[in-house]
Amino acid sequence: MGTGNSRRGLAALAVCALSLSPVAGAAAFAAPAAASAASAPQETTLRVKMSGSGVDTLNPFLAFFDGAYDIFAGIYPTLNSLDEYGKPGPYLAESWTQSEDKLTWTFTLRDGLKWSDGTPITADDAAWTLNLIMTDAVAGTANGSLVSNFESVSAPDPTTLVVTTKEPQANVTYVSIPRSGIPIVPKHIWESRAKDLKDVKNDTFPIVGYGPWTLTDYKPEQYAKFDANKDFILGKPGFDHMIQQSFKSVDAAVAALRSGQLDYINGVNATQFTALQADKSLLTVQEVGNGWTGLEINHNARTRTGKKIGTGHPALGDPVLRHAIALATDRKTLVDKVINGLGVVGSGYLPPAWPQWSWKPAAGEETPFDLAQANKVLDDAGYTKGAGGVRVDPKSGKPLELRLGIHSDDAIDAGISNYLKGWLETVGIKLEIQTLSMSALNSDLAKGDWDLLMDGWTTGPDPTFLLGIQTCAALPKDDGTAGNTDSFFCDKAYDELFTKQLTTFDQDERAKLVGEMQSILYKADVNQMHFYANTLDVARTDTVTGLITGKPDAQGMYPAQSYSFWGYLKATPATAKTAATSAKEEGGGSLVWIGGAVLLLALVGGVIVLKRRSGADDRE
Repeated sequence: MGTGNSRRGLAALAVCALSLSPVAGAAAFAAPAAASAASAPQETTLRVKMSGSGVDTLNPFLAFFDGAYDIFAGIYPTLNSLDEYGKPGPYLAESWTQSEDKLTWTFTLRDGLKWSDGTPITADDAAWTLNLIMTDAVAGTANGSLVSNFESVSAPDPTTLVVTTKEPQANVTYVSIPRSGIPIVPKHIWESRAKDLKDVKNDTFPIVGYGPWTLTDYKPEQYAKFDANKDFILGKPGFDHMIQQSFKSVDAAVAALRSGQLDYINGVNATQFTALQADKSLLTVQEVGNGWTGLEINHNARTRTGKKIGTGHPALGDPVLRHAIALATDRKTLVDKVINGLGVVGSGYLPPAWPQWSWKPAAGEETPFDLAQANKVLDDAGYTKGAGGVRVDPKSGKPLELRLGIHSDDAIDAGISNYLKGWLETVGIKLEIQTLSMSALNSDLAKGDWDLLMDGWTTGPDPTFLLGIQTCAALPKDDGTAGNTDSFFCDKAYDELFTKQLTTFDQDERAKLVGEMQSILYKADVNQMHFYANTLDVARTDTVTGLITGKPDAQGMYPAQSYSFWGYLKATPATAKTAATSAKEEGGGSLVWIGGAVLLLALVGGVIVLKRRSGADDRE
């Protein structure tokens, strides 16, 4: 189904060495000519595991997967960056001011920056990007909720951008930040693409952009290759090149890390992490979870006009049935058994990485694990048991036989689904577990062709995007475009609170409003949070240099890291001279792997969609 958080697989740790595949060989850079090798300094390559979600599209207006946003963070600029405390800092904009009525924000952009094709970057590029998202439903597919309160955006001169909001808006400086915000694109490249935006693949290389990296090549489900932007305004990358390598499983990536073919993995599973902690050649780090893993329920798939779509079981529209499913789910067991205790039991919609938005149900309002109570509420609602002990929907007459979609390559999904199947069948609900690819799950989600799906999302320090996918505006149009929903949730009171929190500047008051929104979601039982898994990072100590941002707490947990922007930018080789080893690409010429390192340094607030959906081993 969808993609969205930082999910980890639970497959057993692969201990056998991973042979260099054709994919890995293709990702290497050709060795320099022998004549120049002796005199020229050897170029270095940082080799990291690509997000497990993969890349759904290189079109930044349409993408949702973590893998795509990791790429965008490196190749497209944003108005603001984030400092190590998760607060807005300069990037394209070197300064900004707000009017007394709090309706107008004026950004002063840097002068003299150029897109990778040499064209000057101006405020007009930013104004055009934001206006397109504001006025075109397709362009707003991924990030429309971030500008829903914008009244106008203009560029009175090349270095001035003026944003006027309908109501005072507290998070304007978070709207365009690396990875979890809106990337600014070059107008001269994208203007001609706007009419057919839904069909734009953006796969002509090198991609014209501006950031610490330039994307020079990409092969779906294989790799993305980058060259460093040595003139990047926030600092030159420590490596000359970077490869984000795709792996079919985290086990394969771990084997590559151990053999020296990979430098860094963001997001191993709990079993692997425990085993890798004993390896002195590796640095293992736990981050506070910045995303959730849970169950989505197709309670009423429909479009913005109310047109019903999909093949969801009609009984799932009944809140009693949804609550029974919640009662029959032992979240504590899922944390202990599926992720080896390396996480926190789920409740609120926003993860613990951002404590300012933390919410839990009040005492007495928590949904316990209670199979007897689940049976009772179903009995009382008229769901009588039929053949084989399977209950029957009293309204439609259909047995409660539900499809549960899980990722085919995600051991966490498999572990959770086995427990859910047993618990739900105990209360008379039969589950058919369907293992599907990430693309198939997301395709089914958008069409409403599902009953239950395992999903997950990550988020950065501003919750607007993640809260926005639960608004009515996130429902798809009748033609199937522009939708960014993950469960077809739509509630008027929730929408009113969403608008109000956007315009609330007092942090404590905004947190109360966000808490009220999470309470509505919790009681609806449409998105059932199972847990917030700790993010588990591993890097090679012989190729890594630098420090982790922030300090661990008493439990050894580090704050969330912004690896895909600051981490990859600041990473440097562990030694001045990096040994190179040659490798043969299957069926072809001699290639060289350059030893590299990744610095686990990052700014709080990086990730996700992340906002954004995470993939099999790292996201949903």
